[in-house]
Amino acid sequence: MSHLVGGFLISNYHSMKILIAIVIALFCANILTAKEQKNILLICIDDLRPELGCYGVDYIHTPNIDALAAKSQVFKHHYVQAPTCGASRYALLTGRYGSASNDALMARAKKLKNNQLSPSMPAWFRQHGYTTSAIGKVSHYPGGLGGTDWNDPSQIEMPHAWDSSLMPSGAWKHPRGIMHGLANGEIRKKAGDMDVFQATQGGDSIYPDGLITSCAQQQLKTLSKSEKPFFLAVGLIRPHLPFGAPAKYLELYKDTKLPAIPHPNKPDGTSTWHGSGEFMKYNNWGKDARKDSQFADEVRRRYAACVSYADAQVGKILATLKQTGADKNTVIVLWGDHGWHLGEHSIWGKHSLFEESLHAPLIISTPATQSSPSSTDAVVETIDIFPTLCDLTQLPKPDALNGQSLAPILTKPNTLGHLAVSYKGQAATIRSASHRLIAHKNGALELYDFTAKDGGTKNCAKQQPETAKSLLGELKKRLPQYTFKMK
Repeated sequence: MSHLVGGFLISNYHSMKILIAIVIALFCANILTAKEQKNILLICIDDLRPELGCYGVDYIHTPNIDALAAKSQVFKHHYVQAPTCGASRYALLTGRYGSASNDALMARAKKLKNNQLSPSMPAWFRQHGYTTSAIGKVSHYPGGLGGTDWNDPSQIEMPHAWDSSLMPSGAWKHPRGIMHGLANGEIRKKAGDMDVFQATQGGDSIYPDGLITSCAQQQLKTLSKSEKPFFLAVGLIRPHLPFGAPAKYLELYKDTKLPAIPHPNKPDGTSTWHGSGEFMKYNNWGKDARKDSQFADEVRRRYAACVSYADAQVGKILATLKQTGADKNTVIVLWGDHGWHLGEHSIWGKHSLFEESLHAPLIISTPATQSSPSSTDAVVETIDIFPTLCDLTQLPKPDALNGQSLAPILTKPNTLGHLAVSYKGQAATIRSASHRLIAHKNGALELYDFTAKDGGTKNCAKQQPETAKSLLGELKKRLPQYTFKMK
């Protein structure tokens, strides 16, 4: 008697036993493949400058990030797409250039209802068998929801992306409260009534990132037990304003001699300089860091304390990853969403198109880099992370990505990078290995030469017109929606 099994006609019992054994073997092989598929741990840190030990800055205490870097590829010239949280995270999570708006992901979510767009990075991994989870500030709104208090389930920032999107709020009551929260549940109601910096005695959990970290640790323990690979994104808030961290981290800088602020003067001519509005709207006790050097140093110490506080949270997360055993098969990406001026060009904040707003840390650790760590001077950009993670996990890449995979640079750090593009409002910029061009929609151009004696702080567009013209042409190719001209 013959039997039809799995589409095959089996004529005898012995043959059937063989086929069943093959099917079982294949099933087991699929389980093994799923367990061996690399996990992804993405750590996003808000407003983090590349002032870390692993970037050559010796007065910042970041032992945990530095330890990660010692097993990773450190990208010394990584640039974000926008000098603001939401637009930068849009680029990270979609692998595409986009709007300069902080609400770019919310606008995208409305279009997604009509299936007009390609999947986001977490949605892509979810479609390919990953459990995806976000904790803290990964997209623009911590927890990924909009509404008055950023907890309205009818306003999802990234539909179809996450199996779970978590934002423990504790004493801060809701995600909006935790975003700008100070110690022990203090919520920003009016920025002018909240101190621009604070250091309070207590453990890490008295500030919001302590809650985010604890939740991330618990999620790691859960995800590591699953047969499915995981994509876990953790978003730490500090060193975002206001600069609040447990007092023990400020103690690290009590006797620190800070270096002088480089090029502290407001630039001449047309530029993307601004009056540091986000910083100035907090209670500064009537002081102005742009004019008061003693207060400026105090602000810089408080920022550094927040960086060390964030570093401690990174250490806890990585320690938990190691405890689960999943570290041996996990790609780790540590990413800063943009830089932050600490007095350079007379700016305290982000939102410019100068180097300080756009230059941010990028560290990628894989099982391979752990035995062969390195750093690279290649110019890269945030939109490159999506295709890179596809390559590192052997997934296909969506056709619509604008970025380039960094996998070749991970194997050969001397591989050349590529031009990096950023934008805001009425201007956009392109960065090469040696120059930065900023083009304004009114026709004004700024060109900075980082090989010059001034270190790229003087506009040389008139002195180097051919370089300016060439870079402007490249910028137009990448951002055809912008209309630029040359004066």
